[in-house]
Amino acid sequence: MGADEHAIAEELAGVARQLQQESSPTATWQRIVELTVQHMPACESAAISLVFPGGRIDTPAATDEAARAVDRIQYETGQGPCLDAIREHDSFLTPDLAEESRWPQFAGPAAKETGIHSMLGFRLFVQEDTLGALNLYSRQAGAFDDSDRTLGGLFAAHAALAMSSAQERHTREGLEVALEGSRVIGLAIGMLMEQRQVDRETAFSLLSGASQRANLKLRELAERLVTGHEEQLAAPAPGQSPG
Repeated sequence: MGADEHAIAEELAGVARQLQQESSPTATWQRIVELTVQHMPACESAAISLVFPGGRIDTPAATDEAARAVDRIQYETGQGPCLDAIREHDSFLTPDLAEESRWPQFAGPAAKETGIHSMLGFRLFVQEDTLGALNLYSRQAGAFDDSDRTLGGLFAAHAALAMSSAQERHTREGLEVALEGSRVIGLAIGMLMEQRQVDRETAFSLLSGASQRANLKLRELAERLVTGHEEQLAAPAPGQSPG
């Protein structure tokens, strides 16, 4: 491995470590575009095009409004490097949008409106799952070359892994929260069934009604009941029926 290759490897390892430290998918997306601009000198702006459930594509992270504007024009026209990177599972380079013929409805208007001329689009994927695209922009025509395409591809690979990992953590943590909430609510209902000598449906109505009267989330009230702080809230107010 030559000196340049070793330096690139070290740099990418540092990028990977920084991305793994982010706490949420949103933070990971934003950190990816910031690090792309920071580590690729030819790149002035960067954005992520994300494929959402149902096939909708949007930009959840960008380094500036110019990048967001270019992405918006791509989505509106249905043309552009990032969309082709997603659809065709490849990377796309355009040296000058003002002279580009592959995306006639997108290219000219994007250059005129935003001042962006050079673009690189990389598919973001893990195994066969396409997550979206990493989009690199420059106002200079001919800003990107083959070395940028190679380095950008490596960035995209690390970015996709970090995005997938962040989403898995987020899903797992959300499931754990939901399961814990369900457990606590179940315990509170069981306590009410025993204390009031009522069935499960009536106990849930008591808990739900108390939650509304106290303006507390159901889980929060259930936690208080289970820990013995708010048992009186589960009783209906005088003259009120349960729920």
